[in-house]
Amino acid sequence: MKLAVVDYGMGNLRSVTKALGKVAPSARIDIARHAHQIMAADRIVVPGQGMMKACLQELRQLKLLEAVTEAARQKPFLGICIGMQMLFEYSDEGHTQGLALIPGHVRHLAQTLSASGDLLKIPHMGWNQVWPVGAHPLWAGIKPGSRFYFVHSYYVQPAQQLDIAAYCEYGPRFACAVAHGNRFAVQFHPEKSAGNGLALLANFINWQP
Repeated sequence: MKLAVVDYGMGNLRSVTKALGKVAPSARIDIARHAHQIMAADRIVVPGQGMMKACLQELRQLKLLEAVTEAARQKPFLGICIGMQMLFEYSDEGHTQGLALIPGHVRHLAQTLSASGDLLKIPHMGWNQVWPVGAHPLWAGIKPGSRFYFVHSYYVQPAQQLDIAAYCEYGPRFACAVAHGNRFAVQFHPEKSAGNGLALLANFINWQP
């Protein structure tokens, strides 16, 4: 199996690649800096940190955007953090057009109060519970309410409820995982989420959409 972790200078590549190596020791894992590496891979992982607009600009400048878009239409695809947000139609962050591979919008987290009356900080940073919606192969062996690690100020708002694969609560409830055909994407960082994150990555390796 060939895995491509897309390198456009704005993802936590070392942690993602190391985590994938743990769950798929026999796989070839390429840190993909060229379009042909993405097109040759069996599975695609797109991590991302920073602003969505800057991430998309880097993909364009490196001539990777078309390859990532085509791969996301054809192959098992895992988007992480900004790699999730760029799949949507539009982001309020920088008034940015996304790839429009999943209908919906990216919005800023509202600063609200916790159940105890404390003001919740933005960005949402740290461990939080994730509640899967329905059955999906990537949740195999992961209990509802398991904790994953988050760092983000924006969240996705899918246009179709059927695309929501899990939600989280930080003040209001928001979608933190989506599933749309061969695409699965998460707002949290599985590579930083210990055993639960490794379980999700292992499920991705074995997933047959």
